[in-house]
This record gives sequence, C-alpha cells and structure tokens, in this order.
Amino acid sequence: MKTIKINILLLAIVAIVMTSCSDQKTNNNMDGTNVLDILKTRRSIRAYQDKMPEKELIEQVVEAGTYAPTGMGSQSPVIVAVTNKEIRDRLSQLNADIMGRDIDPFYGAPAVLVVLADKQYPTYLYDGSLVMGNLMNAAHALGLGSCWIHRAKEVFETPEGKKLLKEWGIEGEYEGIGHCIIGYSAQDPIQPKPRKADYVRYIE
Repeated sequence: MKTIKINILLLAIVAIVMTSCSDQKTNNNMDGTNVLDILKTRRSIRAYQDKMPEKELIEQVVEAGTYAPTGMGSQSPVIVAVTNKEIRDRLSQLNADIMGRDIDPFYGAPAVLVVLADKQYPTYLYDGSLVMGNLMNAAHALGLGSCWIHRAKEVFETPEGKKLLKEWGIEGEYEGIGHCIIGYSAQDPIQPKPRKADYVRYIE
C-alpha cells in the first residue's frame, strides 16, 4: 500500500511538471511572436501630439534601454530622460543650429531620451546604438512613437552642450550617440517598405 501511494504521488508530481513546462513553452512562443511583431511594425514617427507620456511609461522605456547588450557587460552608456520643456527646447535649438535651420528637429515630441556613452570603452558607439534600439522598440511596444535624431555627438561637443552635461553631473569623455524622441504619435500608421531581396544570405 505504501509503495502504491508513493507511485501515485510521483505520477502527480510528473504531471504537474509536464503541465508547467507545456504552459511555459506556449507562453514563450506567444511572447516570441509578439516581440517579432513589435520589431516588424515599429516605424520612425515624425509628428507628435502635445501630450507628455505618463511617467510610468517613460520609466519602462528607459528601463528597457538599460538592458541593452554592451561590450563585456560594461554598461558604458548613460541615458538622460528629459521631460523638462525648457531643457528639451534648448536641446532642440542646439540641434537645429548644427543643421543651420530654424526648425524643431524633434518634430514636436515632448520627451527626449539622450543617450551618451563613455569613450574609454572600445565598444562605446555600438553599446549606445544598441541602447537606442531598445528604447525605440520598447516605446513602440508601449504604444508610443519614437525616432532616432542624429547630431547628438555635435551637440555635446559645443560649449552649451558641455555645460548641459556638467549641469547633469556627467563627467568624463562621454560622446552623444543619439536623441531618442518619444511621445504619442500624431500621424497615420506607416506601412513597412518591402525588404530588399539580398538582405540575407544563408551560408549552409
């Protein structure tokens, strides 16, 4: 009788484990599908509503950026989340000055996530670029629009840009990688262009 009870208990445990594994596999497949959909449907947004995203959403986007791969796990980048309108407008003006144009390079986006990276690390440029990618994909996953705005390198090489870094307490040899603007989209959804035929080559 004791042996029978033990066998029944073991069978019950095996059943529970198998069910758990099956559920986990299903969930992983669903998550994978969702991730691929996000990657395929994200587009650069160049028109924004005059509405600041909720702080919780911005924090989630920024957190995703901190989990981007970096060379040897160095975490060389720094993310500066700018929601202060005055600072945001100063960054926009500096960017426009470099372009030599009187426009808003941030397309009206209310928030700017500045990505900088420490040049003492040989992979700093790639590290910062991966952070930018995470930020944009996370924003899309949370229902926000985003766009990579260039000229961050030039902006933070100007006296005004260096002054901002000092105000933010960022010291050292940091280079501007990009401005990730985020906000609620004010444009119609953009359909993806067809992928070029020779994008991928399989060597088997």
